[in-house]
Amino acid sequence: MFLGHFGVGFGAKTLQPRVSLGTLFLAAQLADLVWPTLLLLGVERVRIVPHFTATNAFDFVYYPFTHSLVGELVAGLLLGLAYWLLRRNAGGALLVGLLVPSHWLLDLVVHVPDLPLYPGASPLLGLGMWNHLVATQVIEFALLGLGLWLYMRRTRARNGAGRYGLLVLVVLLALTHVAGLFSPAPASVGALAWGAQVLWLFVPLAYWVDRNREVTGETRPASAPSIS
Repeated sequence: MFLGHFGVGFGAKTLQPRVSLGTLFLAAQLADLVWPTLLLLGVERVRIVPHFTATNAFDFVYYPFTHSLVGELVAGLLLGLAYWLLRRNAGGALLVGLLVPSHWLLDLVVHVPDLPLYPGASPLLGLGMWNHLVATQVIEFALLGLGLWLYMRRTRARNGAGRYGLLVLVVLLALTHVAGLFSPAPASVGALAWGAQVLWLFVPLAYWVDRNREVTGETRPASAPSIS
């Protein structure tokens, strides 16, 4: 799952408009943001097997810290607590904390049985939608489209940056997703891990876009803090 996680981040803005889109992206994609670094450190492992599924070439051998349900619940608790300490927004903190394990629930739909419930000798779960290329894309783009629609209903552009910046963000997300589908398998795990660091770029871009949009029905003073 890729676009679907960002779709959830977009849609979550309707629940807590004070929380920046950048923070929502960070929470919804935290597992995939941290995972490449743990690959580089040798803490988690993946094998590159061309045509392992109809959608990608990745056999996720060991990733209990970033992609187990318990691991994501703990990460959500920590990120939610950090947000509350920083912003003192209890509702926002709860949403941020819940978005982190939402990643596991969406991954459950598409992954083959490789998602652990907890670190250690856990059963591995996954419904295997990645073996059905067209169905996977329908799910991905539907979730992104729904989330984007909700976000656009709840916010409006304050200026050209808010209008066209959002378009750029969505196009880059779609292009990254499509490139992943049609590109050859990475030459090595290291190449995969370094290349996956590009996901971090979507977080500051989302902060910037959200700063140039305003919540419908609310007016933010120009001097007000823009990143929450």
